[in-house]
Amino acid sequence: MAPIPRLRDYSGPALLSYGFRPFFLFGSLYAGLAILVWLPVFYGELGVPTVFVPRDWHIHEMLYGYLAAVITGFLLTTIPNWTGRLPIQGIPLLLLVVVWLAGRIAVTTSAWTGWTFAAIVDVSFLLIIALAAAREIITGKNWRNLKILVVLGLLLFGNIVFHLEIRYYGSADYSIRLAIGAIMMLIMLIGGRVIPSFTRNWLVRANPGRLPVPFGTFDTTSLVIAGVALLAWIALPQGRITGAFLLIAALLQTRRLARWAGDRTWRDRLVLVLHVAYAFVPLGFGLVGLASFGFIPASAGIHAWTGGAMGLMTLAIMSRASLGHTGRALAASGVTQVLYLMVIVGALARICAALEPGWSAPLLHIAGISWALAFVGFAVIYWSVLTRPRVVAEKG
Repeated sequence: MAPIPRLRDYSGPALLSYGFRPFFLFGSLYAGLAILVWLPVFYGELGVPTVFVPRDWHIHEMLYGYLAAVITGFLLTTIPNWTGRLPIQGIPLLLLVVVWLAGRIAVTTSAWTGWTFAAIVDVSFLLIIALAAAREIITGKNWRNLKILVVLGLLLFGNIVFHLEIRYYGSADYSIRLAIGAIMMLIMLIGGRVIPSFTRNWLVRANPGRLPVPFGTFDTTSLVIAGVALLAWIALPQGRITGAFLLIAALLQTRRLARWAGDRTWRDRLVLVLHVAYAFVPLGFGLVGLASFGFIPASAGIHAWTGGAMGLMTLAIMSRASLGHTGRALAASGVTQVLYLMVIVGALARICAALEPGWSAPLLHIAGISWALAFVGFAVIYWSVLTRPRVVAEKG
């Protein structure tokens, strides 16, 4: 875990002392509660006063509600480490949280407040985050991480297009794939940095032997091909060329993961879970690739990416960062490991629900309840970690 940079003199609530604290806490709570709402909405037992059709509301709030919050918490914590600049704290951080929350309320009640108001309020959050990240990276002359701004820009653009598609076509299409593609690139970029790094650090200390292969030409090639595959999928999700690129990307990302020596990390669950989460990346490429040929429903691969890669990776990063940046021991407790397992169960159940329609109802309930328990559980279990001051690092 990167060292926490210097802070301003701050005497306010610990929750507002660092960006990861409020966004991990409220983002995870929202992720769980939104799914509990989504299940009855999906079955027509509950209505949401939004201009979005139910499916699009669910997708938007997972991508631009939950995931946008976690990405923000991660970047507000990581960028100061990259640049050496002071992090956002106190009232400015509170205002960012309020803007994010206002977006969730505006989108969910857009049938009352209107499409224009909801779009402006919702889009403003990512715009502010993108501008703040750009200022810090450029001012800090941290040129190697400018690619993060590209991903943020794509997310912002995708959210704008999402609202426009809702307004003029009644439902979202391209914008959904654009958002998923941008987030998957972020996972491959960030994951390719932190997973081998954390793995190497633990192996050198606790299990000497084979180490992750350093980033090299193979990684660059695999990322470029994955990017091309995602672009093809965004533009033309059906077709042999798209399917071929997706399947090639699946093979390359599988090989990339295998080079990181994850099989040697089973004793450290905080490290192992990162490898398991990344395994859903090539799985998603493979399933979406098969869907491009018309062999299976696209939903199977999409949920491998969203429920599996995005869900488990964010939970793994949130738990690790919350512990490390508050001075606690970097060890996954038994309860934390149960949270990981629930996300895995939920993701696999959701994939199987798409592949086996006859079992969709019970599998969807298993998936939704497992997800909700995992993320509400994270908010409950890590409440004290995220709302109390940093402690002296535990030994163990």
